[in-house]
Amino acid sequence: NVPGCTYCHPQIASVGMSEAKAKEAGYEIKTGKYMFRANGRAVAGGETDGFVKFVIDTKYNEVLGVHIIGPGAPELIGEVVLGREFELTATDFAKTIHAHPTLSEAVMEAAGDALGEAIHT
Repeated sequence: NVPGCTYCHPQIASVGMSEAKAKEAGYEIKTGKYMFRANGRAVAGGETDGFVKFVIDTKYNEVLGVHIIGPGAPELIGEVVLGREFELTATDFAKTIHAHPTLSEAVMEAAGDALGEAIHT
């Protein structure tokens, strides 16, 4: 549960397994993605490149990995690391109310997309 961050443009952060590694490990997975171009705070800041992607297990909605490319990625991954530490599911991330407009809404939206419940896409 150790995050990785790359300070470049756009910024990159991830924790857990990639989609390929999760499949390799035998998980049945779903993925959800939310593009920053649909995020009000990213649009207001003129930084709309990138996305948040959730990789989850289909049986329990366990968060196997999250990958973020875009504005504030190293800061956004902290929410996911904390959630994984306390075994939150994708459902928990999707149901958590986030302030608006914030970049962190992208985490909620990507989790919702993995569950087929995204509000915005």
